[in-house]
Amino acid sequence: MGKNENQMQKNQTVITEITDIGVNGEGIGKVDGYTLFIKDAVIGDQVEAKVTKARKNYGYARLMKILSPSPDRVNARCAFARQCGGCQIQEMSYEKQLEFKARKVRGNLERIGGFPPELLDRVMEPAVGMDQPFGYRNKAQFPFGTDKEGRPVTGFYAGRTHSIIANTDCALGVPVNREILEIILTYMEENHVPSYDEKTGTGVIRHALIRFGFTTKEIMVCLVINSRKLPYEERLVEKLRAIEGMTSISVSPNMEQTNVIMGSTFRVLWGKEYITDYIGSVKYQISPLSFYQVNPVQTEKLYSLALEYADLQGGESVWDLYCGIGTISLFLAQKAGQVYGVEIVPQAIIDARKNAQINGIENAEFFVGKAEEVLPDYYDRYKKEHGGERARADVIVVDPPRKGCDEALLETVVKMAPERVVYVSCDSATLARDMKYLCGNGYEVRKVRAVDMFPMTVHVETVVLLSHKSPDSVINVKVEFGEGDDKISLDAIAERAKKYQPKPKITYKMIQEYVEQKYGFKVHTAYIAEVKRSLGLTVYDAPNETEELKQPQKRPTKEKEEAITEALKYFEVI
Repeated sequence: MGKNENQMQKNQTVITEITDIGVNGEGIGKVDGYTLFIKDAVIGDQVEAKVTKARKNYGYARLMKILSPSPDRVNARCAFARQCGGCQIQEMSYEKQLEFKARKVRGNLERIGGFPPELLDRVMEPAVGMDQPFGYRNKAQFPFGTDKEGRPVTGFYAGRTHSIIANTDCALGVPVNREILEIILTYMEENHVPSYDEKTGTGVIRHALIRFGFTTKEIMVCLVINSRKLPYEERLVEKLRAIEGMTSISVSPNMEQTNVIMGSTFRVLWGKEYITDYIGSVKYQISPLSFYQVNPVQTEKLYSLALEYADLQGGESVWDLYCGIGTISLFLAQKAGQVYGVEIVPQAIIDARKNAQINGIENAEFFVGKAEEVLPDYYDRYKKEHGGERARADVIVVDPPRKGCDEALLETVVKMAPERVVYVSCDSATLARDMKYLCGNGYEVRKVRAVDMFPMTVHVETVVLLSHKSPDSVINVKVEFGEGDDKISLDAIAERAKKYQPKPKITYKMIQEYVEQKYGFKVHTAYIAEVKRSLGLTVYDAPNETEELKQPQKRPTKEKEEAITEALKYFEVI
């Protein structure tokens, strides 16, 4: 086959209208049917763009000139919005941002989850936005570096780089951040304390972590340093402690050559080990190493939705999986009979137990471990200890990381058959995949709502309510077992049961090994996932599948597609 006649060439300049927006916030335009992703373009813009990367059916281009601005284009509040990797869509009106995020969630539910549009019309509720979509972050981590003149600088990394854009006044952070950062920079210059250089591994100050309690107004500063001790630390403490609300000043040594920001420990220089803040009426202690939602205004709305969807009446048994420091667990415990929280990070569970104690909450119990291991182990142990009786929960809440829930966890959720499952998601692609599994195993979608936790960015949280399906009607049937007329043979039942024994799980590795042995070439898991998707099969545990879902789909060659299809037939998947 010859070259695609419409394919663009690198450095080619084109004029196009932006008609859609990609999952990462890029404007999407078409030139003679060829798709271009153009950063910083907004739907409705007429733009001139220069192609930077050209694939067969799509490419990427740099915005050169806005020929005719979209009615939804606004001036960015931050002068560095285009350079910085933090705000991808600050030049889009906030109303359109909410539309984009709701459409992003819906698109994934349709494309990946296979949910019909008419169902989504019925269950999707309007996205929950903010009245003031700036200055909402209670936490910021600022990297430090050195400019061309040898002076220390701090700010944020430019998109997809480790080059620091000097800026102490981020529009998404609280105003006091600027005062704190200026004090730190002055201290560094006056005392000749160098910034960390990640290329050489030398220097001292790597990052500054700043937390602010929106309700309590308490402030925390933690410097991440490439040493055990901070030079002249008392001079810095003297300046910082004078800021109204300053509560905790600490350092976290991190002498590893790594992209991980925080060290594993911290040492208090002045004040307390933590600050306190509230979500609703629940009080939380937050240390430098604690995970805590960065947008407290929207977090209260998010958790209130989760509590509403859980529909607790006072006596229910609730499991909160991926519970962190117990933020959702303690919200639920106010109305539940008993809450069990599971989290893999030991420090988070220590914080969760402490938060339960300071709030006087006695009906919340927390376990350290992987949710996909703790819940199945609990289910199996309960069954053994109770003569085969099945462990139950009235409500299960899951709030997993971006990769979503492990299949073993979802299998156990289905076995425990809670009346309601509340899914809080930070990635609607894996949410759609997991919802498809649950809805194929006895659940139905009742409500879906996007919550804008991160205005000016492409990220969106989603809360979903799934309920156990109820039968439309019930009939009573009398059955007699045995031999003879009008009776059902037990031998026949046993023979029939053999045909319906569950098949062993077919893994991607088994398919890869079969193809390599029979055809002599290797196939990537992403290709297996794509073939399964094209056949209407559930795509579940392919390594890196989450990332594949977000990118333009890669198709295997016809030869590899046929080989994968043959393997699926061999293993009786199709």
